[in-house]
Amino acid sequence: MKYLGDPSSGSQAGTTASRNRFGQYKRTRAIPVNPNTTQQASVRARMSANAAAWRALTAPQRAGWADLGLSMSRTDSLGSTYNLNGFLAFCSVNNNNLAAGNAAVTDAPALTTPPAIVTAVITLTAASISVAYTVTPLGAGARLFSFMSPQRSAGVAFEGDYRLISVSAAAAASPAVLLTPYTAKFGVPVVGNRIFFSLQVYAAGFMSGPLITSAVVA
Repeated sequence: MKYLGDPSSGSQAGTTASRNRFGQYKRTRAIPVNPNTTQQASVRARMSANAAAWRALTAPQRAGWADLGLSMSRTDSLGSTYNLNGFLAFCSVNNNNLAAGNAAVTDAPALTTPPAIVTAVITLTAASISVAYTVTPLGAGARLFSFMSPQRSAGVAFEGDYRLISVSAAAAASPAVLLTPYTAKFGVPVVGNRIFFSLQVYAAGFMSGPLITSAVVA
């Protein structure tokens, strides 16, 4: 139900407030799904490891992460911008490091802004998923994180459910070949369905802004 009123987000009793491109709305609260997949368990394990590692840091190390967090901004569900605290900065950087197959770090690194993917040409069939991207190859130590959606109707224009499908080797060259990992997660692409892509570049614990695009299975 769309409504006019003070900006709000979250659940109270049986009602959840949120917003989309058309404005604020309220809906009946839904019980979150907990599929307990292998990837979900892996992410939870990383967060537990990060929490334990944070407790083992020295005071000067925590201060360094707090300083870094002041330079790291995020946007919440209401469109407001905020900065990270030290713990969140520590988790953000090390979640990215571990997802990339790199070691976690205890000292706060210098803030890095990886260059984003400039263009992406999608080849999408039932037998092939590849992304020809620029700039190629990626910079030294940089990796391509490929997030993709479940299959949707071709008429869908917005996607909010992206899953990490593949992380490239460091300094990888185009194209990214994604059929095998995508099929393992979502099944064989069906002709006529739309799949959304969100492509980000990782470097030194930080992620670029996403290049978001989609294609219909041919």
